[in-house]
Amino acid sequence: MSSVAQAADAAFADLPLPETACFAVSALADPGMLHRLLEPFAKRGLVPSAVYARQHGEDLSVDIQIDGLTQTDAAMIGRGMRQIFGVDVVLVLRLL
Repeated sequence: MSSVAQAADAAFADLPLPETACFAVSALADPGMLHRLLEPFAKRGLVPSAVYARQHGEDLSVDIQIDGLTQTDAAMIGRGMRQIFGVDVVLVLRLL
């Protein structure tokens, strides 16, 4: 790949995505878990377009959708969520 193509790829890496970023989380069903999962968005002044949560016994499944995040920001938020106590799995997806 040429240096011009690499520079173009780097320039587009931080552009807002027209798609929706979706964070699929599996975590321990804890009373403060939803708050802890939404906190990274609030700290950035972002409001998710949708939040779905469902308890399955001692587990909690949460899907958080937000429009217009850059790939870099989505990856950073996903890494931060993986560090939260009680979180088992975080998948970061783009919905078209």
